Amino acid sequence: MKLTIHNGNETYTLPFDKPAVLADLLALQGHPLDLPCAGNGRCGKCRVTAHGALSAPSADEKRLLTSEELAAGVRLACRTVAEGDAEVTLAEKSGISVIQTEAVSRQYERDVQQGYGVGVDIGTTTVAAALIDLESGGELASACAQNPQEAFGADVISRIERSLAGDGPALAEAIRGCIEGLLRELLEKSGLDGGKITRIILTGNTTMLYLLTGRDVDCLSHAPFDADELFGREFPLGFAAAPKAACYLTRCNSAFVGGDITTAVLASGIAERQETALLIDVGTNGEIVLTHRGKMYCSSTAAGPALEGAGIYMGMPALGGAIRRIRLEEGEIRCETVGGLPDAGICGSGVIDATALLLKIGAVEETGLLLEEDHDYVSHMDEAGDTLAFRFGERTLFTQKDIRAVQLAKAAICAGIRTLLHEAGLAPSDVERFVIAGGFGSHISVENAAAIGLFPAELKEKAEVVGNAALEGAVMMLKRRAFTPESEETAARMETVELSSNPYFSDQYMESMMFEA
Repeated sequence: MKLTIHNGNETYTLPFDKPAVLADLLALQGHPLDLPCAGNGRCGKCRVTAHGALSAPSADEKRLLTSEELAAGVRLACRTVAEGDAEVTLAEKSGISVIQTEAVSRQYERDVQQGYGVGVDIGTTTVAAALIDLESGGELASACAQNPQEAFGADVISRIERSLAGDGPALAEAIRGCIEGLLRELLEKSGLDGGKITRIILTGNTTMLYLLTGRDVDCLSHAPFDADELFGREFPLGFAAAPKAACYLTRCNSAFVGGDITTAVLASGIAERQETALLIDVGTNGEIVLTHRGKMYCSSTAAGPALEGAGIYMGMPALGGAIRRIRLEEGEIRCETVGGLPDAGICGSGVIDATALLLKIGAVEETGLLLEEDHDYVSHMDEAGDTLAFRFGERTLFTQKDIRAVQLAKAAICAGIRTLLHEAGLAPSDVERFVIAGGFGSHISVENAAAIGLFPAELKEKAEVVGNAALEGAVMMLKRRAFTPESEETAARMETVELSSNPYFSDQYMESMMFEA
């Protein structure tokens, strides 16, 4: 038996000796698909076009795919079994969006050093890297890639579960291979000999660093969630592309507040100033840091992946064709996609815009109910399976379930912010500086984020959107050695505010669920 794989202009043939799930066969051939639901048939994101000796469409496929799609050969790779000779065509993907760090504002004097260094930010969705000339301080090249661990699940919980099930070595191999690839890309772009790289600073959330180093993640999987390794030291990772480089992993604060928040705080400078400042990094886990009168509070709230486009019916990363901007112009709904390509889905910034626009035109009530009629845009109403949906662009559907996911996410973030402020005896109006960090934060509309209640309305005028502050902080640690002990001290002195058992958070979470009229 053989599986013929069509990927753009290339075709591969994979022999196999017994029936196997398409997603598993594709992973064997080096084409792991994004499986946000960890291959459980819930999200419908692993669509491929397949023909041949295949299993009959499963109940999940019938629920998530239209009859027209099934007739055209569209299948879910995680639910379709190749029972004999078959062929599959993969959807084309464009490159990841560029790294944005230019808005990071901390000023500092760098050390004059010899050699070259690389900063790496291991995000749950995206891995970003920058090559630095340590003598001049200049950036020679940068590169981004999707985190290949997405094949094991979109969020850290899914990946922890897969690691505990025995996939820990595969998860480690996937992310190390990704970093190797980024290092080779940096060297190719710069023309540098990899033997001249002397130091690599790697940052990421606690789970990402555990998976990178192949550590047992059991302590991260259950209460009291006590991480037995907080990093802040060198590890012998041995990247072939940079054989002489010492690899330092940034210090984490706890199981849920990782090294990426440490480096984001470093880059933002909020820890060195005597102002009341708030930093949020919105992702699957919404990390929040508050500084006030020399004290630092931090927390992490489980927002879910909706605000990054994962867990959304037609959600996708910021790849070609992803709707990233939506606006109303003279009564017409205008969508801007990555690369100007035909719309293929919607990414995180588009999710924010879509929700805000539906509220603005009266298609969504303050309860979050999507209305089939009683607004001026009923021609955009559609269905996604058994769920009511609103159509953006030519084909992108934003569903009632998507709106509910946004409600849960924005309520968790906003309630987390209010709880940290409450812990410090502050009101939102007391905040002097409000920093929105992260790759997602680089692209959102602050006005629309405020409109859906992602953060208290009083913070809108104080918002400062920075780029990938986590990566910039790692680069700063390369350029100035004193930032390494400073970052370790910063991570250690942040006081964790536990939200899961906090009654104030629970009250605020329920109140924040509603959209403002």
